[in-house]
Amino acid sequence: MPSSEPSAAQRLSHLYTDNHAWLFAWLRKKLGCPHEAADLVQDTFTRILSSRDILFSIKEPRAYLTTTAKHLLINQARRRAIEEAYLAGLIALGEDHAPSPEQVLVAVEALAQISAVLEGLADKPRTAFLLRYLDGLSHAEIAAALGVSTKMIQKYLVQALVHCHAALGQDQTIAS
Repeated sequence: MPSSEPSAAQRLSHLYTDNHAWLFAWLRKKLGCPHEAADLVQDTFTRILSSRDILFSIKEPRAYLTTTAKHLLINQARRRAIEEAYLAGLIALGEDHAPSPEQVLVAVEALAQISAVLEGLADKPRTAFLLRYLDGLSHAEIAAALGVSTKMIQKYLVQALVHCHAALGQDQTIAS
């Protein structure tokens, strides 16, 4: 007996057909660039396609599409900020130390992944992690900067490392 429920492919097709033009117009207005808007619309639907189970639970398609697109915009802005900071650092080093374009791409992607993982942390553990592993501060220096004990800094660093390990473990599980 055939099911009257639409398949995931049919739901995605309807979602795309019913909302593509609206989402494109919304993003074009927000971004001011039709090319960036078109790219982001495709990224939004690709994100939804990669999690097909979500299709069966979407009650408000436009709200869901808007939220997904906003998250992608935030990720894009974060990635651009990381890339600009990295490139500014390279310029400060001078031409003698310039990496290849491939090395720049790998470094920017790694920094974006680290940034995304650290976003899931509370403020103080994230700050402690960055001060320790990027700035090279001691536990005592970090404790003074954050106004907590060195014992608390140890706890923050353990929390950050466990969080990073769990996040990277999930990424590796998804990739395999």
